[in-house]
Amino acid sequence: MPALFELKSEIAPAAVDAVDELLLELGLENWSLLQDVIANRAWLVGIFPDADAARASWADLSAALPPEAAPATPEERALGDQDWRDSYKAHFKAWRCGRLHWVPVWERANHVLGPGETAIWLDPGLAFGTGNHETTRLCVERLVARAESTSHRGRVVDAGCGSGILALSAVRLGWTDVSGFDNDPEAVRVSEENAALNDLAGAVRFTVADLVSGLPDGTQADVVLANIQADVLLRFIPQLVNAIAPGGLLVLSGILARENDQVRAAYSAAAPGWRVEHRIMGEWSDVALFRPE
Repeated sequence: MPALFELKSEIAPAAVDAVDELLLELGLENWSLLQDVIANRAWLVGIFPDADAARASWADLSAALPPEAAPATPEERALGDQDWRDSYKAHFKAWRCGRLHWVPVWERANHVLGPGETAIWLDPGLAFGTGNHETTRLCVERLVARAESTSHRGRVVDAGCGSGILALSAVRLGWTDVSGFDNDPEAVRVSEENAALNDLAGAVRFTVADLVSGLPDGTQADVVLANIQADVLLRFIPQLVNAIAPGGLLVLSGILARENDQVRAAYSAAAPGWRVEHRIMGEWSDVALFRPE
């Protein structure tokens, strides 16, 4: 197969969201973002049929990047098809929270779990996230803390499931009544692929739905995870609050740190008497609401 050509430029992690929006706006399908939240590093990676096309595209893109991206001079290399498919592997590392490990699938044969520990196997080649983003990590840390603090295992709902890995993590942590939904059919397909990758096909009910049809009146869950974005969370407060059973937990993520006060105030007003917590991780944050028994 003819060699492809790769350009890779490291950028400032704080600029990732702005750069992601720019790529979507410009429709630059040859370019993608890689981010390692643990190492706090990020890269722009472009794959092209030849060096001339790569350099021309970089000239256009670099001129449009926001100043805060501070892009480094791109590294250039020719690569075959398999090199391209595997190039992201260097940027994703295993991490753990409590007894739950999130591990790249290529480390599956060698990754050692301790007594009582369990793992979710991740393929960054699948779309919709791998856990290497602050918003997902905030959610899974809340989920692990919930599993460690109570033996109760009621229903878990992953609202806006994306890759499905939060719902699958709930299964690994001992919940047996777990569902996830997303309004994008492709996200549901990827969720089911991730379930199969983890030998959990059928363990989670994944469906295409939105926050109205996915949380119909009468829904009562022990845990609802909503890793979406602040403006959507603010539009669907009644649906999310009413979905929590007595003693249950609502976890909201996808919230920029600067938006946290607004989201927290709105949900606190809608759920009087509930305990409310929040945390900040980098530019992102969460809100956790605990309904009294």
